[in-house]
Amino acid sequence: MFRNMIKENAPDSAEQTTHFGFRTVDKASKQGMVRNVFDSVAKKYDVMNDVMSGGLHRLWKEDMIRTLRPEAGMNLLDVAGGTGDIAFRFLEAAHKRRGDDSATHSEAAKVTVCDINAQMLDVGRDRAIDRGILKNIDWVCGNAESLAFPSSSFEAYTIAFGIRNVTNVDKALAEAYRILKPGGRFLCLEFSKLDMPFLDKIYDAYSFHLLPRFGEMITGDRESYQYLVESIRQFPPQEKFKDMIEEAGFKRVTYRNMTGGIVALHSGWKI
Repeated sequence: MFRNMIKENAPDSAEQTTHFGFRTVDKASKQGMVRNVFDSVAKKYDVMNDVMSGGLHRLWKEDMIRTLRPEAGMNLLDVAGGTGDIAFRFLEAAHKRRGDDSATHSEAAKVTVCDINAQMLDVGRDRAIDRGILKNIDWVCGNAESLAFPSSSFEAYTIAFGIRNVTNVDKALAEAYRILKPGGRFLCLEFSKLDMPFLDKIYDAYSFHLLPRFGEMITGDRESYQYLVESIRQFPPQEKFKDMIEEAGFKRVTYRNMTGGIVALHSGWKI
């Protein structure tokens, strides 16, 4: 599916090429290649998340929402959140924190889900209808590197397990900073580098040998899950990503490892 988009013999250039898993590709090609991956796995994406993480992704996402502390009136932009996992948790937490049903529609928390993949958004809309969530949520097809929202529009920006698929991470971080209001918070949940000795070998064996097989059995697509596993290894380690967030302008940047560093939650503020 991806082979004809890879420049096998082209010289590496930091300006013109990037990684797609362990392969070097033209930057101009990666976006379409990532879209193909998620087109292929959209309908089984949430099932595979449970399989890949043993259900732990649910706890990681709930921890992210607790850190955000949703409340009435908060306006969230959730990027790369097509199937709605973060959006639904955000609205539920804001409703519980409000404590009653007296707030007007204008006072309610709101979330905009922005994803580059239309099929992922279709899955999210269907899930929202099934859950009876018909208001205070918008679905927008868009690119994290060039968001179609005015500057200083949102109180919070979240991205969970999506930023490693972005071609130019620095541009996505700059856009996150631009659309946040002063005092707004950036939260990124992403697979990271393990900090527990010996666990890395077990994790590698599980990731590279079992996950692509599960992907083939459940979605019929081994290649896409091979890419997703490889993309985790290509993502910058915690400290390097922290530096990138700071370079985008964010202050008070911190991160917290989860499950031995398999996942890290990075936080930053627009001050």
